Amino acid sequence: MRAAACLMVLVHHLVLRMNFNRIPPALEPTFILARFGNHGVSVFFVLSGFLLARPFWLALDRDQPLPSLKIYAMRRAARILPGFWFALTAGFLISFTIYGFPLDGELVGRYIAGFFLTSQWHWRTFFPVQGDGPLWSIPFETTCYVLLPIGFLLLFHPTLRSRSALVSRLLWIGIIAVALVGHWLVVTYLPTDSVGRGWQYGFQGGAKEWMPRYNPIGFFAIFAIGALAAGMQAVIPARRSAIHDIIGALAIVMGAWQLPQSIGGPGEGYAWLGIPYQFPLLPLAVAIALCTLPQSLLLAKLLDNRVSRYVATVSFGVYIWQDIVLTLMQQLFPWTFGTGSDDVLGGWVASSLVATAIIFAIGTLSHVLLERPVIQWARTRESMATRPLTV
Repeated sequence: MRAAACLMVLVHHLVLRMNFNRIPPALEPTFILARFGNHGVSVFFVLSGFLLARPFWLALDRDQPLPSLKIYAMRRAARILPGFWFALTAGFLISFTIYGFPLDGELVGRYIAGFFLTSQWHWRTFFPVQGDGPLWSIPFETTCYVLLPIGFLLLFHPTLRSRSALVSRLLWIGIIAVALVGHWLVVTYLPTDSVGRGWQYGFQGGAKEWMPRYNPIGFFAIFAIGALAAGMQAVIPARRSAIHDIIGALAIVMGAWQLPQSIGGPGEGYAWLGIPYQFPLLPLAVAIALCTLPQSLLLAKLLDNRVSRYVATVSFGVYIWQDIVLTLMQQLFPWTFGTGSDDVLGGWVASSLVATAIIFAIGTLSHVLLERPVIQWARTRESMATRPLTV
């Protein structure tokens, strides 16, 4: 699932470099559909909620104490911050050295807001640097990291803690409902004005167009659906069955079908309550797939292979570096992606293949040289913190 989300977002950013006015008519539907690979962001959020919530559900169901929030925070920081900070700083430096944006208080303020993971709360800082657009989602996700344990603190509280798995899951649905109400309040009472709004005004104009429908509370609703899926998957019998293949396959089809539903409308796929990426059907489809695929017979073997595992392993590095590579290629080599060529499609394909190779190489280096060593260091510190004292 992580590999699918990674490739969806990469294809989205590659397609954005194609001149849609020069697409061969026979391929136009394919390119238009691939444009909605940005919906892979929703898959990432559901998957993160699923993976991070599972230990909480297991502890709750087994009547164990709340998992250590210190270890939870340490793991999240080790996984996200080193790669994010490195790419953020690279994007910041490129912004004024290569792209020519003025090194003023506005640019520095955006970088600082991104560095401290607070850029998600205002359109001026929404995109923390000019040189790496996808980094907007990382502070959004860290907000979900904070809200997730707060939700479980409520479920673990003695007055709400229930020995019934059904009741605890219903309480979590209540938390999703609260998040949706919060999103509705933000959209209703915190609209952006029309001055300088729109992608023709650059990143900040685009952020002004996205907000307030793009807000951390609404994205937590997506994330929380993944958390609910973890709770459901925890009570599903562990034995494998063909019924899980059937349900999983239907969920995949249901999720894939959401992409063409966005055709003809905004590229962001706004749906219920204005939440992007075909909410709630796409997140629900991903959640159902996550609940069933681990117990499937054929699909588990088919989808969990060496290629998907490799892509999933380096996906974070691929995500945070792809826009830097693609934009630098356009800036340094204006003829890339078929620009100014009679063979626009051939030029785009050739440039996309080169860019993909570079992006995956950087993503692999990021994982091997930066992300994995920090994660291993954090696990060592974690083991020391939990080691019993000896006299």
